[in-house]
Amino acid sequence: MIKEKLKLFIGDVFGALNAAIVALPQALAFGIATGLGAAAGVWGTIILCFTSALIGGRAPIISGITGPVTIVVASVMHALNADIASILLVIVLAGMIQIILGLTPFAGIIKYIPYPVISGFLNGIGFIIIIMQLNPLIGCSVESNTITSINAFIRNIHNIDYNALFLGLLTLLIVFLIPKKYNKIIPSQALALVICTIISIKLGLNVAKISDISAAFPQITMPAFDLSKIIKYSHYSVILAIVLSSESLLTVLVADSLIKTKTSSKRLLIAQGTGNILCAMTGSLPGSAATMRTVAAINAGAKTNIAAIISPIIIFILVFYLSDFAAEIPLAVLAGILIKIGYDIIDVKLLKVIKYAPKDDLYVLWLVFILTIFYNLIVAIGAGITGAAILYAKKTADKTNLIHKNVYDEDIIKIEKDIDKDYKHKIRVVHIDGQFFFGSATRLVSQFEELWGTKYLILDYSIGDLLDISAIFALEDIIIRLQSQNIKILMVVNNEDILKQFKELNILSQIGEENVFLSEFEAIEKAKFLLTKSNKIT
Repeated sequence: MIKEKLKLFIGDVFGALNAAIVALPQALAFGIATGLGAAAGVWGTIILCFTSALIGGRAPIISGITGPVTIVVASVMHALNADIASILLVIVLAGMIQIILGLTPFAGIIKYIPYPVISGFLNGIGFIIIIMQLNPLIGCSVESNTITSINAFIRNIHNIDYNALFLGLLTLLIVFLIPKKYNKIIPSQALALVICTIISIKLGLNVAKISDISAAFPQITMPAFDLSKIIKYSHYSVILAIVLSSESLLTVLVADSLIKTKTSSKRLLIAQGTGNILCAMTGSLPGSAATMRTVAAINAGAKTNIAAIISPIIIFILVFYLSDFAAEIPLAVLAGILIKIGYDIIDVKLLKVIKYAPKDDLYVLWLVFILTIFYNLIVAIGAGITGAAILYAKKTADKTNLIHKNVYDEDIIKIEKDIDKDYKHKIRVVHIDGQFFFGSATRLVSQFEELWGTKYLILDYSIGDLLDISAIFALEDIIIRLQSQNIKILMVVNNEDILKQFKELNILSQIGEENVFLSEFEAIEKAKFLLTKSNKIT
């Protein structure tokens, strides 16, 4: 028993060490990329990973700032003119939203974001990271967004710092060309960082460097909760919370499949939200569960959350003892590492099959991709989800139709043969085939125009789904239109919940409860009786 526990602990230690080696260069690079600084990236990774490991469950989930989170924070930084107090408020609110998601059944809703939206967003993020690192790769200052980065890069082509470019290209060679089997032993990003920094120091290259990174614990401050700012910046917090939560839930799925565990999504979101609030209180960057680091830890033997507790401790020790070395890391080296990270984020799997993808999915993907790169990734996600929802609603509505069933009956034939040869239009049964909701409501209203001239219309609603408010109003409109043409409406409803909904919304009162039936046969018999009675009176 003790031997097994010791083996488990040793596996967690090696997993923690491997994850820390992967996480440190990324934390430094992402911190610089956001504009908050390398220390903010490192301390955010330490605080979030440690907090999430303590309260997030038993799985070895390694957390910290990631590529998508970096771009969201950088985008918010640009939108808020680098107002640090407002940015930290956005992060606190995002953490609170994560906790709320964890306390409600809505924790699973994020997984319903359409894949084209996620793919378009990730591809956009990957390209943004690459584009924004082109200037520091050649020794020039980083720009705040994609367009200014492209314009600056064109201008800076004539002002290349060849020492920085040499280090950047050497970094790219290392991170791209080292075989995967060796990358599992020594992460290529960490190897590139160490080798290129040592070369820079030994050759005395005069290039832009990190310069200063403090190992001292950051000062705790609480962002000011200004109601007007909370309202004004809430949409930034919502999008940040979605990105943070989506990455975390995806990582959990991967981790659970690798070590055959079942992690609570709700508990994880609460832990991540708490950790991100603490990050904001220390002026550090927020983050999420990181798939690459988690997989690195598991591949090295990690099985429990002990690995996620030890990993940030190792990062702290490395920073504490190697802060002087870290200060010498060239920004061009970090740019090379980020370009590789941007490339890894690009959804290569989808690109391979993109020519076979449905057109609607491609419309959404390109919309999100273009808006993410050239406009605003927050708007891009909103537009993508909205576009996907509209296209799905249209597709579903197009499949929704009225199925006409003409009533052929000997009694009706005898009654109608001397009055109207077209007796089959006097009684009609209509089934709603498909979903009756906001997308199909207007379409179905127009189809009911074709039913005018019928004496008795039996509307069979046996779908079993409650109507949304658009469908309710559409149904009322249908009833009013048909009644204005002196058409008697009978309904078949065999679901108690729908019957209750119709009663509460006064649908039954419009047609009369005596005209609502549980079966189509009963409704037809009633229509035949009423038609016979009306003809006798005539």
